[in-house]
Amino acid sequence: QVQLVESGGGLVQAGGSLRLSCAASGRAFSRTTMGWFRQAPGKERAFVAANRWPTTYYTDGLKGRFTMSRDNTKNTVYLQMNNLEPEDTAVYYCAATYSISSLVTSSDEYDYWGQGTQVAVSS
Repeated sequence: QVQLVESGGGLVQAGGSLRLSCAASGRAFSRTTMGWFRQAPGKERAFVAANRWPTTYYTDGLKGRFTMSRDNTKNTVYLQMNNLEPEDTAVYYCAATYSISSLVTSSDEYDYWGQGTQVAVSS
């Protein structure tokens, strides 16, 4: 079992920055594929970024503004979000899977999810 707890969300003005954290408990964290997804009001959950060591993947259009990193000594992954736009407003979720054959961009492939953290960007 893996438990995930996100933090770091909040309200920020357009152009501002936030850093989300996702702390994981459970076995063999370094072997997990970790992902970030977001769900805006009225929309489906969408892929943001994922890390399957040593590669990090990003959805088109976010790389350059968003950076995902992980610290295996702290069992934590981060999502640094810069130059935020109102369109980035969403609930952000952290997810994990031990599968090495899963498609990292698909939410269906992840077995464990955090509770989500709200990010709101005002114009």
